[in-house]
Amino acid sequence: MSWFARGDSDQLRRLLQLEQQRREAADAEIQRLRAGLEAVPVGLVITDEQGKVVVRTKGNAAGGHADVLVDEAVERLLVAALRGEVVEQRLSLFGPPPRVLQVRGIPLANGGALAVVDDLSDRARLDAVRTDFVSNISHELKTPVGALAVLAEALADSDDIEVNRHLALKMVEEAHRASGAIDDLLELSRIELGGPGDPEEANLAAVLGEAVARHRLTAETAGVQLKVACISPDFVHGDRRQLVSAVSNLIDNAVKYSNRGGVVSVAAHAAEHRSQPVVEIEVADSGIGIPARDLDRVFERFYRVDRARSRETGGTGLGLAIVRHVANNHGGDVTVRSREGEGSTFTLRIPLNHEE
Repeated sequence: MSWFARGDSDQLRRLLQLEQQRREAADAEIQRLRAGLEAVPVGLVITDEQGKVVVRTKGNAAGGHADVLVDEAVERLLVAALRGEVVEQRLSLFGPPPRVLQVRGIPLANGGALAVVDDLSDRARLDAVRTDFVSNISHELKTPVGALAVLAEALADSDDIEVNRHLALKMVEEAHRASGAIDDLLELSRIELGGPGDPEEANLAAVLGEAVARHRLTAETAGVQLKVACISPDFVHGDRRQLVSAVSNLIDNAVKYSNRGGVVSVAAHAAEHRSQPVVEIEVADSGIGIPARDLDRVFERFYRVDRARSRETGGTGLGLAIVRHVANNHGGDVTVRSREGEGSTFTLRIPLNHEE
């Protein structure tokens, strides 16, 4: 009897060990599943057939008072999903920061229900940027193209040599304006998609010299003096083409918003910014300046401080956006100091030891 008892006891112990191992494996599997669900970038709420919540993940939690609105929507849609309905609701939360969430209720095969909370904020912002982009660039191209059509019709109907000459010159101006808009778009796209580009030890004097040379004639025509001040250090590590483009756009902006007889100065020097050695490239003008309310927005695409003056001088409003992207590509930044009626100083900072 004792032998059978010992055998039964050993077998029972083995069964208990196997059951313990099975439970541990099941617990580990559940923990992996929960970790996987938490890693999904959406909020999930799963209920059983009675509506009791069995799984809830945070996903992109809204936070603050917005949680109450989200919870109310989730609860309402889960009730509908338990009735077998597939429902969804879009929530616009004003923030800050503003967010757009989509909540969906989905019935499950076992009689339970699933609610999915998806954060659409980035997609909504991207859609807004695309809409603004198409609207603005359509306007920028429509204006010179429309002017070209009108001028061409007038030219076709005129036999006066002087009038024809004037019309032809205006057509050249509008063609250049349309070409400039396309060039700015291509440049912005290239810099955005190209990232840091092809970094090298670029000669700083040559970079600034090439940028200044691009606008020497325009500045002389506008009665604006271009001056190049001190340049130090001799070299900067970065994509030469992007750096020339950034400085060129800063000079172009300074010349456009300077009055006749004004001065635009370009300088570069080594400095320390946020405990990091940098090269600061400064473009200063004595022009009309920027109102304080506009300082935070001047680097946005298509944003113009003075729309009336912009129509006179041309341009797409993409120049400073290009500068900002070049700065970001090089791990630096660009800032502006300005006082209305006294001029502006733009500072492009490029780290001296930026690691790709």
